[in-house]
Amino acid sequence: MKEFFIRAISGFIYVALLIGSLYMQEALISILAIFGLLCLVEFSKLIKLHSFAQYIIFILLYGFVAYACLSSNFRGSNEATQILLVITIFVNLILIKDLFAEKKIPLFESKRYIATTFYLTSGFIFMALISNFEDKFTPFILLGGFVLVWVNDSAAYVIGKNFGKQKLFPSISPKKTVEGFLGGLFFAAVASYFIATYTDTLRFNNWLMLAIIVSVFGTLGDLIESKFKRQAGVKDSGVIMPGHGGLLDRLDSLIFAAPFFYLFLRIVSYVS
Repeated sequence: MKEFFIRAISGFIYVALLIGSLYMQEALISILAIFGLLCLVEFSKLIKLHSFAQYIIFILLYGFVAYACLSSNFRGSNEATQILLVITIFVNLILIKDLFAEKKIPLFESKRYIATTFYLTSGFIFMALISNFEDKFTPFILLGGFVLVWVNDSAAYVIGKNFGKQKLFPSISPKKTVEGFLGGLFFAAVASYFIATYTDTLRFNNWLMLAIIVSVFGTLGDLIESKFKRQAGVKDSGVIMPGHGGLLDRLDSLIFAAPFFYLFLRIVSYVS
């Protein structure tokens, strides 16, 4: 019971900080920056990167995007953003390939700055850009992404624990099941209807597609982080959230899904 209350309190503080920041763009940008740096500390320990260069890269890249988002003349579709999106998705696709095809993730042992820059730093950059979709402050689109992750993870856990029989990826995450994944996807799709109905953001068909994107790529992101942890020989990425582990453990799904989420938003914007 004590562990449950500790887990509940730390989770409440995390959600309260996030939701409380949604009403002011400067606050949300700052919270994402703090979360990003804390995740970068945890990830650097996982991959045994004893350097300050990755933090400097994060501050420069994220700082530039943060300043641009707060500037009235910023355009999210500029060439620099497009180039970063292409590189990030390419690196993420390599991580997916390594998840299924390699015993170890090569970026864990070499070219680690590629992982810290185009896997983790980029994830937070695209979260910031999602909250500035179409060059205006749109925090509830980002909140919708978080809600989809929370619903997917919770449903996948409950259904997998009670009905799961077929393992999804036993060598990396023995507790994940195919039934849990499908259950998470279904309830995320249901949640997308309510997000579309009660937020003045996107149409239901767009949120439904985003639910699929978040469920699929969020699950892959969770598995990739689990493989990083397995290679590091640890259970959790950190201890900053009692009962939950590290902050990276809470954000790994959206970190990985954010570039694909943002790409879909850009496609929708272009088509419309």
